[in-house]
Amino acid sequence: MTTDLRLALKALIVEACDKDCDPASITDDEILFGPEAPLQLDSLDALQVSMAIKKTYGLRLPDSKETRRVLSSIANMAEHLDAWLASRA
Repeated sequence: MTTDLRLALKALIVEACDKDCDPASITDDEILFGPEAPLQLDSLDALQVSMAIKKTYGLRLPDSKETRRVLSSIANMAEHLDAWLASRA
């Protein structure tokens, strides 16, 4: 799992959710969604992030339970995406 992928995912989230913050300020393990999360992302943001991942990487996240787990943190997103990209190589 590369640092570049994690930074790219952070930038993707900031852009897709129209947040005014430095992508590098997002930690890999922080919770991304909910009122207690630093970014306070909501279900609409989850949809936007999911669509941006599909557009950028080709990964579709159809199962809502799995999507919730994958999108919970940068670390989970990067791990899932890295494994998916490796399986396609």
